[in-house]
Amino acid sequence: MDRETRALAEKHFRGLGARLPDGVCGPPGRVDFIEKPDAFSYADFFKGYLLPNVPCVFSSAFTEGWGSRKHWVTPDGKPDLDYLLRKYGDMVVPVANCGVQEYNANPKKHMPLREYISYWKEYIQGNYSSPKGCLYLKDWHLCRDTSVEDVYSLPVYFSSDWLNEYWDAINVDDYRFIYMGPTGTWSPFHADIFRSFSWSVNICGRKKWLLFPPGQEEALRDCHGSLPYDVTSPTLLDVRLHPACARCSPPLEVTQEAGEMLFVPSGWHHQVHNLVIMKSCTGINYEEFYHFLKVIAERRILTLAKEMGAGTVGSVGDSRLGTQQAAFDVSRITEVLASLVANPDFQKVDTSTFSLQPEELLQQLEEVVTATAAL
Repeated sequence: MDRETRALAEKHFRGLGARLPDGVCGPPGRVDFIEKPDAFSYADFFKGYLLPNVPCVFSSAFTEGWGSRKHWVTPDGKPDLDYLLRKYGDMVVPVANCGVQEYNANPKKHMPLREYISYWKEYIQGNYSSPKGCLYLKDWHLCRDTSVEDVYSLPVYFSSDWLNEYWDAINVDDYRFIYMGPTGTWSPFHADIFRSFSWSVNICGRKKWLLFPPGQEEALRDCHGSLPYDVTSPTLLDVRLHPACARCSPPLEVTQEAGEMLFVPSGWHHQVHNLVIMKSCTGINYEEFYHFLKVIAERRILTLAKEMGAGTVGSVGDSRLGTQQAAFDVSRITEVLASLVANPDFQKVDTSTFSLQPEELLQQLEEVVTATAAL
């Protein structure tokens, strides 16, 4: 830390005195993306993100030299399960069942890594289903438990880490974890230990983060004062169960790509989902996925037009859905399509032969969402 940064930090905390920051802030409108390591100093991070306590995402350039990115991933971007099996197969790892709620977490058991990798392969072959449930390898202390190759290099931005410095000094524990799992695995709503900040690197695949700044979680408590297990559950819409939920701002949603590093600020509650990898997991590519969205969107738009009396509608629409369901589907499709249109890989697709350009469909959907907002 340089002198200017230290002076700024001390002034900031003197201003707070013994108080916590007043009020509850909503999430920022977006998360900043840090592109180039050479152009971003520790002082930049400290002043721009650590001190204000806001998240950011670092590009894959920050982790390109890591051993895990070199050895744990196949050339086509999938987890190299065979390498992990050869290297660590006999190690015992903790595994959670994402399909079972135990208080506000998932029950865990321990098994050899080779057993978990065998399950993972069977899960994929079984069309992402297994009688064993949806199992997620979580909180594996690989770096503590064994002498490993250069799995990672500590980024300078997170070098002031009091928790791990303490555990390292007494040689008892650490808070460095490995997570592995197939599409559909997830972590329930939580904040990190002692409300500390954390950082997470996605070695391969994609993750979706739902982030809530400190204080927002209070509005999510149920009538008994308990925090939710799953912030995507429709039960949060029940005002009898969650009387204050309407006061909570929508979460900051971040999709973390392979190699990227996410800074999760202190006290931010979050929920994390492991997402599908296009084509390799779903059997559908970007072009097919767009047309899939287009078909569903057009059917829902026709249903809404019929229900709202906007002229004659052909048989393509399905009025059995009802206005509310159709309006809900349109809003969800709009969000998905907006994300797809902004995706760099989708932008490489030649859309010149499409009967309706993605941007045009997105505009139509946004107009429908606006028109149906009062329904």
